Amino acid sequence: MVISAYDLEVVLRLLLASLLGGLIGLERELHGRPAGFRTHLLVSLGAALFMEVSLHFYQAYGEMSANTAVRIDPGRVAAQIVVGIGFLGAGAIVRERGSVRGLTTAACLWVAAAVGTACGAGMFMVATVVTSIALLSLLVLKKVEGVINKDTYQHVLVQSADVPGQLERIERIMQECGADLMETALERNLDTATTRFEFQLRVATRSASCHLVDLLSAVDGVQKISLR
Repeated sequence: MVISAYDLEVVLRLLLASLLGGLIGLERELHGRPAGFRTHLLVSLGAALFMEVSLHFYQAYGEMSANTAVRIDPGRVAAQIVVGIGFLGAGAIVRERGSVRGLTTAACLWVAAAVGTACGAGMFMVATVVTSIALLSLLVLKKVEGVINKDTYQHVLVQSADVPGQLERIERIMQECGADLMETALERNLDTATTRFEFQLRVATRSASCHLVDLLSAVDGVQKISLR
């Protein structure tokens, strides 16, 4: 078996796809995400191989006459990679207690597939630049997000003795803390003479939520507070 220069270039493309995809996955691995180093590496490598196979088909059969019934379009495989990676990305997204986790990891898988496709097509510079931008956004912009005063949504559970006007007192404290009441639910237990309040809040900072717990704990009759 004779190894041609083109075969060596294909191997280089696959190795570069593995390296760049693995770098993106390494950042996810360090943050304890289930789709980490190996997953991103394999996604990028697989996308590159699909692209190489598509280009090989075009080189082998794409020069046929326009009168033939067989037509080769290497772009079709790339289009199917975009569709197929969506299923893998959806598996990384988890909805838990009103919050959604895994969106960034799903986006990383999507980018890793794009990087692998670019490497498979021989677009080395573009793939490297995209990987650099992805790593920059994951490592640097995460710190920027930490200093931005953004809205967060909290679920507050308050269990209290059945005291008249308790709901109004709790809501007034929440509003004074700058929290917007999104939803309110009430459950009263007549046997134990207790009332359970559930609130969906929108607050500007996490410090406001911590301050809110302290104020609610000081209300007469409050027995238990849960903040998620």
